[in-house]
Amino acid sequence: MRASLLTLFCLLGACIDSSGILPQGRRLAAQQLDPGADLRRAEREAAWPQARWWQAYGDAQLDAWMTQALASSPSLGQAAARVRRARALAGVVEAAEAPQLELQASAQRQRWPDDYFYGPGVLGRTSSWNNSAQLGFSYDLDLWGRERSRSRQTIDQARQTVAEARLATLELQGNLVRSYIRLALQHAELDIAESLLEQQQALLRLARRRLHDGIGTQLDVSRAEQPLAESRRQIDALHEAIVLSGHQLAVLAGQGPGAGERLRRPSLSLQRPPGLPAQLPLDLLGHRPDLQARRWQVAAAARGIEVARADFYPNVELRAALGGSATQGGLLDVLHYDKLTYHLGPALSLPLYDGGRRRGELGVASADYDLAVQQYNQSLLQALQQVADALARQHSLARQAQLAAEAVRVARRSSELALLAQQRGLTGFDAVLQSQLPLLERQRVEQQVRAAQFVAQADLLLALGGGVRPDGPPESALTTQPPHLSLLPQP
Repeated sequence: MRASLLTLFCLLGACIDSSGILPQGRRLAAQQLDPGADLRRAEREAAWPQARWWQAYGDAQLDAWMTQALASSPSLGQAAARVRRARALAGVVEAAEAPQLELQASAQRQRWPDDYFYGPGVLGRTSSWNNSAQLGFSYDLDLWGRERSRSRQTIDQARQTVAEARLATLELQGNLVRSYIRLALQHAELDIAESLLEQQQALLRLARRRLHDGIGTQLDVSRAEQPLAESRRQIDALHEAIVLSGHQLAVLAGQGPGAGERLRRPSLSLQRPPGLPAQLPLDLLGHRPDLQARRWQVAAAARGIEVARADFYPNVELRAALGGSATQGGLLDVLHYDKLTYHLGPALSLPLYDGGRRRGELGVASADYDLAVQQYNQSLLQALQQVADALARQHSLARQAQLAAEAVRVARRSSELALLAQQRGLTGFDAVLQSQLPLLERQRVEQQVRAAQFVAQADLLLALGGGVRPDGPPESALTTQPPHLSLLPQP
């Protein structure tokens, strides 16, 4: 026993020194970050968004279009292919931990020359079989956990790819919802622009009638004609924007641009805004697929350091082989018992000097870990900012919506008073028409604020992870572990 331990210590002493290379990055503690007043004011009794969060808008066409996009989008197909590739690579690396069994066999019919240089002796001018067969076995004992850490690293990378695929899905959902909201706004703006054009045409007719009756001037007619061309241009531009939005929605859904022609006018309804859970921000951050991907990236980088560290220690493999060879004779002579050979024993590889390659690989792994940690920290801060910004925008837009509705109410009241005055003979009809122009403008602003509310609601749902449930690595997987001899009992 003492001799074995002495041998072990000598082998360890002969290994290359890692020169104290260590990672420097430190992850931010989410619970120590100030979430801000908007997060603290959020409703604490509300539940997380549902997986089909876009159904909150109450539009059946949007639901059907989203289903088509999730089934046919090329971007999601690419993400799914990357997931399959990552899982296959993880299986390849995991296979290195398993015993390896290999069969090698060859059968050659050889003609021997009658030449003194080759010295065939009695085999000259004859033909014989030159066959061999061998069944080989090898098993890496993985005393320091190198292969185990490498397989865990690839599994963590595969999980990171899965989280990134979820992120791609969430981004597709967000882009489609935003495009659909923009399409709804364009339809509303088109209605207002067409109403504005009708009012401007009515003013022109009134100016021409006054000119014909001798109570108006050509200047009044010219002023009435001036905005018509711009109004018609805005209507044409809105028609173009509606067509382009349909094309964009069709492409997002994985269809040709012509599929956008089947889109009807959206019918959105703003439901009760989602709230936040009581535990902030930890529960919040666990639902975001980008943060899940970053955490798996940190875990994979931690396993990379373990692999690089274990590479400084001796590697021991158990090898065995069973086979035989026959230089002459029959085709199956190689299978005879007297031709049988075998060997069994350990194989040791000990790093003594490599010119600094292993230290360089450890330095690269440590830098990769620091990079992953800082990327996680940055994503964490950005996540908090996105949620806080979405909440602040929701609060502001709620106030703006009230003010816009008040402005519409005041403008409508002014238009009604102008109409009443005209009916009583106190003013002309031109005053009625002029009073309707501000009303249409106020209605346009109201629609824009309403659409901004839709977008703000979608941004908040996306910032909350869009209903994705937490699936991140445990805290123990985010830190590196020193290599240890797997055959010895662990404390």
